[in-house]
Amino acid sequence: MVSPRPWLRAAAVIGATAMLLASSCTWQLSLFIPEGVPPPAGAPVPPVDTHASGRPADQLRAWAEQRSATLEIPVIALEAYAYAARVAEVENPRCHIAWTTLAGIGQVESHHGTYRGARLAPNGDVSPPIRGVRLDGSGGTLRIVDSEEPATDDDGVVRAMGPMQFIPETWRLYGVDAHNDGRVSPDNIDDAALAAAGYLCWRGKDLATPRGWITALRAYNNSGVYARAVRDWATAYAAGHPL
Repeated sequence: MVSPRPWLRAAAVIGATAMLLASSCTWQLSLFIPEGVPPPAGAPVPPVDTHASGRPADQLRAWAEQRSATLEIPVIALEAYAYAARVAEVENPRCHIAWTTLAGIGQVESHHGTYRGARLAPNGDVSPPIRGVRLDGSGGTLRIVDSEEPATDDDGVVRAMGPMQFIPETWRLYGVDAHNDGRVSPDNIDDAALAAAGYLCWRGKDLATPRGWITALRAYNNSGVYARAVRDWATAYAAGHPL
């Protein structure tokens, strides 16, 4: 069967423009690798049927419910991270992305889809939608203009979208249907977590290595402070508690 998620494979090809928009390229030449990366993988995730109907991440309900309260991660979000890591393991076994890394990103980006009172629906939808700051070049951000994205400000300046904070052009390339229902939304934590896994796998190749992990994280957000924050949260989650 041909994979419906080819972006998880190491051979995925994407546009150079999106890569330049998503991150600066200077880090590739002088990459600093902090201690403690990659963070531990955490509790093993049970096998899942990646082609299940309905919400496939629901297969991990018992696993997530055992850990949700202790980790202070909503069950729906924890299911999404674990399911995304499991799908990545099936589609691209060389990637080795762990649910703890996705959970670390989800915490730093949006408090697992709960930023400013947002709520997670049983199907993974986040409402109201979470939008980041204007990427207009101020405050250390890149200026990113996207005339193809309808959800921009009047001047075309974009904002990152959803619980995993995707730039619109990157979402167009990596957005994925985690429910196998034909709907793709950056405001659904299942879709967003699975898309993040694909992006990180493509950029880092093997996230079980220090260089692979930090390369992936610096591509997601070109900030050493950001990468260390994700590392610290992921390490705490692997140990069974939040920071």
